[in-house]
Amino acid sequence: MAFFSDDEALKRLSLKNPWHFLALGFGSGLAKKAPGTFGTLAAVPLYLLLSPLPLVWYLVVTLIVVIAGIYICDRASKDMGVHDHGAIVWDEVAGLLITLIAAPAGIGWLMAGFVLFRVFDILKPWPIRVLDAKVHGGLGIMADDVLAGLFALACLQALAQIIP
Repeated sequence: MAFFSDDEALKRLSLKNPWHFLALGFGSGLAKKAPGTFGTLAAVPLYLLLSPLPLVWYLVVTLIVVIAGIYICDRASKDMGVHDHGAIVWDEVAGLLITLIAAPAGIGWLMAGFVLFRVFDILKPWPIRVLDAKVHGGLGIMADDVLAGLFALACLQALAQIIP
């Protein structure tokens, strides 16, 4: 896999720093191509660990991931000197966890949630695009992916109602 090797902003980060490690999605954000997709993929094991929890605990952990993400992404962004660098993928981790809230069990539903989230995150339909453009800092980095996750969650739940 090719990594961002000559990116000056990334040279300011270290995977030994826990904030950077999390912001980079456990290192997955270092992929040179499609870091957001790799960041979303890195969220899958976390989802699999959380999915057996009662819904209330899953929601609590997801909320912690989102709130902590505001700081995590802001810190990495400031350390890099770049707003919302592609390697910062903690927002994708949060977005997938949101998408998969109360998802039906099974690999097919996990894959459907993954695809739905990536579609909303990449296409950024209104109002996701507005948040992405107008809100800055850690909150801005997180906000568009949280909303993309909510859109994907609504679609996944709608599918779950019509597909037995």
